[in-house]
Amino acid sequence: MSDVLDARLFMSVFITLFVIMDPPGTVPIFLGLTSTMTRRERNRAARQAILVAFGVIVSFALFGQSLLNYMHISLPALQASGGLLLLLIAMELLTGKAEEPQPSANSKVNVALVPLGTPLLAGPGAIVATMVFVQQSDKTVADWVAIALGVVAVHICLYLAMRFANVVHRILKDSGTILVTRIAGLLLAAIAVQLIADAITAFVQAA
Repeated sequence: MSDVLDARLFMSVFITLFVIMDPPGTVPIFLGLTSTMTRRERNRAARQAILVAFGVIVSFALFGQSLLNYMHISLPALQASGGLLLLLIAMELLTGKAEEPQPSANSKVNVALVPLGTPLLAGPGAIVATMVFVQQSDKTVADWVAIALGVVAVHICLYLAMRFANVVHRILKDSGTILVTRIAGLLLAAIAVQLIADAITAFVQAA
């Protein structure tokens, strides 16, 4: 099984992206952005948002390395910047400073694409985290399968959260959503600190 799937890497990718992209936390945002839509339109918006987010994440996973090479950016630099970025996001989750986005005044703008698909779902944190996982992997079949399944699993969770947004919000209520967000912030802060520590270690060893 280990030759086909690296279970530890899969769990790392899934947990990290789950915490960053926060499926339960997208429920109130999704409901707010699609409040004027019918049920059919809301379901279509959920599919579109997931496809956009998935496309952005996969694009950076596949071509991020080429971009880094072109810009002469090292992995430790990417880890350090990604760790700092994730730490800022974690602080917003822990302190509740992340503000809910407002729908655009232009009714012709598809909110499923912007801002829901990107940058809310496929934001800088998720992009950097995915690129770091790809950079750190051994580029074996097991690693690629683990990363791919981790990304797909998180997007499935995101789709289910938005598809059944009304049910999820009814179960968690406002207090439950806030609790999940705070726990996610704590876990994300730990991940961010580990990324920064690994980057510092790599810089010291390279010196």
